[in-house]
Amino acid sequence: MNSSAADNKSGGGCEFQENLEILRQIDFFAGLPIETLKIFAYLCTREKYQADDYLFSQNDDDGQAFYLISGRAVLVHTTDDTQIDVLQCGPGEFMGSLALLGSMPRLFSLQAADAVECLVMTREKFTRAIEQFPELMPRLLKSVVVNIRSWEKRSMAAMKSKGISLSGMVGISAQ
Repeated sequence: MNSSAADNKSGGGCEFQENLEILRQIDFFAGLPIETLKIFAYLCTREKYQADDYLFSQNDDDGQAFYLISGRAVLVHTTDDTQIDVLQCGPGEFMGSLALLGSMPRLFSLQAADAVECLVMTREKFTRAIEQFPELMPRLLKSVVVNIRSWEKRSMAAMKSKGISLSGMVGISAQ
């Protein structure tokens, strides 16, 4: 992994503008005022990973969220000695947003399939920014709720299409 936090500061306005445009497209940040997005754009770093590097690992609590700028990664889950590829991720995907909101060990690992560049936000920086603007939390929570419901609908549809019974299956929105 090549951390490029220093590059973020030396990259000047162009990288800042790119970060801002990326954040404006991420559902998690949807509806936040532009001034707040500018703070987040400044606080993000860009990091590069080589093929087979792990962006994050199962059971770690690293407190980071990743937006894939380029490259591909695979979300994997390991049980016993079996690794299951769960999801292929590519440019435009935002992974790990819940890690920004609180401590939670990862249920999955995210491994670079080839060279990957990411925009990374840490929980620490995110929390410091939100502490300055506590009125934003309801907007962020609404975004999280919308994303969870959307994910559950997609998961239920996928299970149904595969002939998997939904009997006894309850998602977080029902609890």
